[in-house]
Amino acid sequence: MSQTTFLSGVESWMPHNYGLVVQVFVIVLVALIINFLLVRALNRLARRLKKTKMPWDNVLAEALVKPAGYFVWLVGLSVALNTIDLFEEMSDFLRHFQTLRDIALTALFGWFVIRLTRGIEMVHVDRGQADVTTIHAIAKLIKTAVFITLALFVLNSLGYSISGFLAFGGIGGIALGFAAKDLLANFFGGLVIYLERPFSVGDWIKSPDKEIEGYVEHIGWRSTKIRTFEKRPLYVPNSSFNQISIQNPSRMSNRRIKEIIGVRYEDAPKIRDIVSEIREMIKTHPEIDTDMVIIVNFVTFSASSCDILIYTFTKTVVWTEYHNVQQDVLLKAMDIVHKFGADIAFPTTQVHLLPEEPSESMV
Repeated sequence: MSQTTFLSGVESWMPHNYGLVVQVFVIVLVALIINFLLVRALNRLARRLKKTKMPWDNVLAEALVKPAGYFVWLVGLSVALNTIDLFEEMSDFLRHFQTLRDIALTALFGWFVIRLTRGIEMVHVDRGQADVTTIHAIAKLIKTAVFITLALFVLNSLGYSISGFLAFGGIGGIALGFAAKDLLANFFGGLVIYLERPFSVGDWIKSPDKEIEGYVEHIGWRSTKIRTFEKRPLYVPNSSFNQISIQNPSRMSNRRIKEIIGVRYEDAPKIRDIVSEIREMIKTHPEIDTDMVIIVNFVTFSASSCDILIYTFTKTVVWTEYHNVQQDVLLKAMDIVHKFGADIAFPTTQVHLLPEEPSESMV
């Protein structure tokens, strides 16, 4: 339809349909007023619900605000278009409007579910009620399921057979599995990490099988990002974690002190008293976990020293604090050695010379 034809049609239609124009105007005005009042009421309700102890009610209200506003406009548009019948050229659009409306309603519902999921996710993260990595993983799975469901519903509304797509997906999934086996292996590797939680974001991990050590910054569906101690990012495919052993020092309960103190052989008579006082010092040290094993014993005769073993565990697991505690224990042990007039041994070599036999000239 040309612009001239459209304008002439409107001019001939207008004088006889002022009542319909007024009716459409009233529908749009009512939709505008309802949208304004509804959004304002939901925002006020969300602010009041934030003051309650339950976090879920205000999350629901906040997730509903924007979708509810667009829902009002969609209903108003539907009523207005069902009222108008201007020209025959619009009949095709009006016939298909119901399909478009159903798709829009589905999209609004999906938007609401995603907003609600995001709100619940943030509440759990802020309150620290569960592992952050698991919360994000569950939220991603819900959002992915919503997107796939919406896509299938839209295809069904447009006249496509969902059963055909599902059948094609089953056959195509086999081919896709062979073509993208590495990608799928990484995906399921990430899923195992999310479910078993051998480590989380922020943990310090290391592998004795591979040169992997650092702090976990991000766990994705394909790879995990690790920040090494040199501050370099290291991206490890998730499938690798199914084939290697992983240590998680961040989850240790204590840190171990295992040191050997070598005392000079000439101070051997004083070892019994030295060992006894070092053991008492460790048992009364405020940073040593006395519920764990404590060993202070003379253990072996070395080449240049009599070795005393100190074996104990600190209360702290923080790396820097551990070294401070270890330093304090070793310095106090050295003071105890010096207290008894002994000293720390260092490598020495003794050479024994055989006496010379008298020569004939000396006889």
